[in-house]
Amino acid sequence: MDKTKLSWVCFILAVLAWVPNLVFQVASPLFLSTFLLGLVGAILALMSKNYILMVLNIVMFCSFFIFMAVGYTWNSLT
Repeated sequence: MDKTKLSWVCFILAVLAWVPNLVFQVASPLFLSTFLLGLVGAILALMSKNYILMVLNIVMFCSFFIFMAVGYTWNSLT
């Protein structure tokens, strides 16, 4: 498997890691894998020179902090 496909796999797995928490409202620590998957995916995308995929994986790496900021902002407004 080449680096681009592995980077896509990392991105998709990182997105799927959020499913139990966001869709099913189950407190699962599985989302912590997004840190590792996002970083590995970004490095693989950089090595294959696919910059859009690199940005997507970096967003997944930071997704915990993004969701936290959105949640705190939402709670402060309501």
